[in-house]
Amino acid sequence: MPVTEVIAYIGLGSNLQDPRSQVSRALQALDHLPRTRCTARSSLYSSPPLGPPDQPEYVNAVACLATGLAAPELLHALLAVEQTHGRVRNGTRWGPRTLDLDILTYGDACIDSPELRIPHPGIPERAFVLYPLAEIAPADLEIRGLGLLADSLRRCPRGELKRLGGDA
Repeated sequence: MPVTEVIAYIGLGSNLQDPRSQVSRALQALDHLPRTRCTARSSLYSSPPLGPPDQPEYVNAVACLATGLAAPELLHALLAVEQTHGRVRNGTRWGPRTLDLDILTYGDACIDSPELRIPHPGIPERAFVLYPLAEIAPADLEIRGLGLLADSLRRCPRGELKRLGGDA
């Protein structure tokens, strides 16, 4: 059954093999997903690693997609993009990676399965997600179960997050 077009926000991050280029190329790849178009992209940001400190800083961004893919289909398409960028999933959480793509929101869906959690549970405390998201999302965006984006943004200090110059 075809899905009506849904707005999904995707978090992107990389800290290996020219992270800025990895994120920029991934943003381009999102435009080529089936039944999907990228309608907005945030600036690129640099942030310290979440998890083990003995790894390079991350480059992060957020993209807005209008997609006809169901959430599980979108997840599998994003995992395929990660693989083409050399991502190896070895069970290590928060370790260095060539590319990480996360579905932050998928319309107003609330999904909690072993494979997929939407909205992404880390949104409220991650400046590297909130600030780029706020750059491209409507000011009154409500994230189901988490409240208004603006409220989360006020509660989450920017910390060492830095906006990078240049285009994504």
